[in-house]
Amino acid sequence: MSATTDDRVLTEALGPTEGAGLRMKQVALVVLGIMLLAIFAKIRVPMWPVPITMGTFAVLTLGAAYGPRLGLATVLGYLAVGALGFDVFANSSAESNGLAYMMGGTGGYLVGYVLATLALGFAARKGWDRSVPGMAGALFVGSVLIYVPGLLWLGQLYGWDKPILEWGLTPFLVGDALKLALAALILPAAWKQVGKARG
Repeated sequence: MSATTDDRVLTEALGPTEGAGLRMKQVALVVLGIMLLAIFAKIRVPMWPVPITMGTFAVLTLGAAYGPRLGLATVLGYLAVGALGFDVFANSSAESNGLAYMMGGTGGYLVGYVLATLALGFAARKGWDRSVPGMAGALFVGSVLIYVPGLLWLGQLYGWDKPILEWGLTPFLVGDALKLALAALILPAAWKQVGKARG
């Protein structure tokens, strides 16, 4: 997890690095990122005890690949699209969407998306995304930053006398562990490919 003198994140190591080309790349990445977040949110992989949704995987991976500023712009854009009523969240639908949906049980987790994106982006600036142990550590921190506001929101919304952990944490731990393992492998592998291409 040691810092590296090269503080670029993955997307900064590819394509234009200045001028109009950089701006066009950034706009394209934000649009692509919003689309990927929406698509991955709807992916459900059969798993015990609950299906795995891939939204958090996309948020955490994108945060590391994009860095804090571009990642933040992308996740805020994604939330804005959802607030406008588009069906982009894991459990939203044509009938249940927009701000009303976002203020329901999922609201705290969406706040966590913002925090986790920033955390992964800053960790990537330190080079944590270039090794499996570093990326795994960053992903763990990001996951905590999603769960804490999510659980606090559920407790405030439904009452602390309810089984908040059983609703919002324990059923998802197995699936999240698998997603974290996958994400911890992808970014370091991508960096190796970048190194080979430049080597």
